Order: sequence, then C-alpha cells, then structure tokens
Amino acid sequence: MTIVYIGLGSNLDNPVTQINTALDELGRIPNTKLLVKSSLYKSSPSGPQDQPDFINAVAKLDTILSAIKLLETLQDIEHQHGRQRTRHWGPRTLDLDILLYGKQKMCTERLTIPHPEIGVRHFVLYPLMEIDDDIEIPDLGNVSELIVKLGVKAPDII
Repeated sequence: MTIVYIGLGSNLDNPVTQINTALDELGRIPNTKLLVKSSLYKSSPSGPQDQPDFINAVAKLDTILSAIKLLETLQDIEHQHGRQRTRHWGPRTLDLDILLYGKQKMCTERLTIPHPEIGVRHFVLYPLMEIDDDIEIPDLGNVSELIVKLGVKAPDII
C-alpha cells in the first residue's frame, strides 16, 4: 500500500458539491482507502482571473494502484463530472491532481510527481498541512516551511 495525496479543485457547476461528491468517489476507488480529507478552501484562480473562485481540498489515500492507474482513475472521475480541457488554468468542473505518491519521484510525459507546482500553491499547501503538518515533499522540504517561504495567508475555509 502507498500513501497518496490528491488535490481537488472546482469552480464550475456548484463547486462545493463537485468537491464533496469527488471526495466520496475517491473513497470508492477499488483497492484504495480514503484516510482523511481536508476542509474546503476558497481561493482566487491561479491563472486567468476572468473566472469564478475555486473550491479546493486535499485527500489522503492508501492505495495499491500504480501511479499511472490512479491517474487514469482520477481522469475517469473528472470526465464523469463533465471536465473539459479547453484552456490551461481555465475554469473546470473538477480537477484531481496526484500531489504525492509515497516518497516516489517521477517525471513522464503523462505524470510528474511530486506535482510540479506543489511548492507554490497556497491552496494546496494549506489543506495538505491541515491533514499532515509533518509531511516532507521530495526535493522541496517540509510543508510548514514551504508555507512560511511562500509568505501567503491561508485561503478562507468554507
């Protein structure tokens, strides 16, 4: 079994419901157990600002699925939520990102672990710290220290 952290985000079609439904669906992935989920956080978009605010969360899973099989499963869940990939950093019904997969590091055409922007996204770091404040991110350091370096206040918890 491998401990995995998944970032969730939504800013379309009732984002709170999208995230809560996705969290339930994460708990039903075969050979995977949902261990803990963060609060829901509201944040401004990282990319283009002509879109609604995002609702974000982080889930901690225990799985025997490979990283690629997990990615495929997450993409299936996104698709079921009507996810359309039309604009980089654009609005979305649901975004599910593998943030960490054990202590593994990987960089392929399909998947990079740790997530390449994990260290600069306050809407990921704060919920991650909420569920595991001692977690070390490979090549970056402790999540609490990364938040201090980032110097950005926590997004609002809803």
